[in-house]
Amino acid sequence: MTVKEVYVKVHEAAEILGVAPNTVRKWGAEGKIPEHRHPINHYRLYKREDLNQVLQNLERSTTRHKPPRRAK
Repeated sequence: MTVKEVYVKVHEAAEILGVAPNTVRKWGAEGKIPEHRHPINHYRLYKREDLNQVLQNLERSTTRHKPPRRAK
């Protein structure tokens, strides 16, 4: 497995999560998403499996907090 298959940069992480790149940076700074740095250029990198875990957590939280349906 290559590095590109395991890690993604900010913009691709944002596409995967469906949020803006600044949101990904903020979540990384807050520790909500584990952030890694490229050893040469120090770009932020995110593991695909960590992003998948975040997506699962978001899906779980949105299904728990759905407002009740109103009767017609």
